[in-house]
Amino acid sequence: ALYKGRLEGRMEGHMEGGLLEGETKLLLRQLSRRFHALPNEITERVHGADPNTIEIWADRVLDAKSLEEVFSE
Repeated sequence: ALYKGRLEGRMEGHMEGGLLEGETKLLLRQLSRRFHALPNEITERVHGADPNTIEIWADRVLDAKSLEEVFSE
């Protein structure tokens, strides 16, 4: 039972990591299509963000007129 729990926990962690990776990739694609070439600083910031922050930025990219609007605090 303990082994099964550990295995399920590891699988869940991999799935969450994969989901975050997919969300990160999608956000970067949306940003580059909307604002063209992205500065390295923005790419690094997106890669270092947590899932909640990625979701906030993904919502903002729909209406933002600039990268600054997407990433404003």
